[in-house]
Amino acid sequence: MATYAYVDVARFINIDGTFVNGALLGASGTLDDGEEDNTFEGVETVDGGVRPGQLYEGFVEIGGQPWPAFSGPPGELFVYFGTPVTPPLNFTVVNPFPFTVCFAPGTAIATPEGTVAVEALSIGDPVLMADGRAVPVKWVGRQTHVPLFQRLRLIRIGAGALGEGLPAHDLVLTADHALMLEGVLVNAGTLVNGTTITELRDLPERVTVYHIETENHDIILAEGTPVETYIDYAGRQAFDNYAEYVALYGADRPIAENPAPRISSARMLPAALCAGRS
Repeated sequence: MATYAYVDVARFINIDGTFVNGALLGASGTLDDGEEDNTFEGVETVDGGVRPGQLYEGFVEIGGQPWPAFSGPPGELFVYFGTPVTPPLNFTVVNPFPFTVCFAPGTAIATPEGTVAVEALSIGDPVLMADGRAVPVKWVGRQTHVPLFQRLRLIRIGAGALGEGLPAHDLVLTADHALMLEGVLVNAGTLVNGTTITELRDLPERVTVYHIETENHDIILAEGTPVETYIDYAGRQAFDNYAEYVALYGADRPIAENPAPRISSARMLPAALCAGRS
């Protein structure tokens, strides 16, 4: 029967979107999947560690690798294993990120030499800011999702949907990724209108998305549209290549947030942007 040790674990977020900062999922002990084999594979249900009446999502670290984890009925936790692992292993909640903020692959990012697909950018490559200045890429984070088990909202902003020919081509990004519109940062999900701006359905089994970190929380151009660079709302541990970041820079660093107001709900949209959604 597969069991493994877990240590005090930190914070998850509620699936309804509220952030539970520092919520402990349990004390030190062991978890048991109740099966006769000696591996964890596929989707396992383990007892203990979840507060009754709350839904959580996040990642656990097992064997030094992050695995998606979600609460089920009170007292149970689901862990999704892409490949089998053999306990006993440490179990620690990592990556308690409240947002997934990324670009879909193929998104054209403006550089001084023309556009480059986001996934083709390298550390040190210059990208153009909305004000015309060039800044170097500090890191390109890569994040793989399994939509069947993880909450992932991808928004397609159709070509020209924002007016003045923007975006130049369809722009696909996560719902919490902000665009700079009318002087405010607007999460893409708030702009959905069911016609020119829509949420993608029927996602593939695995989806990989990318984010660009520069020195500051900058505004760059994706498909010609002003959008934000990485801001550490989402922990870098959320990304598949987090070890690369640590190897490069030694440790996470804080990023000062762009001072522009952020719109995260459709009811908060300025009148001019509401008109543009109709």
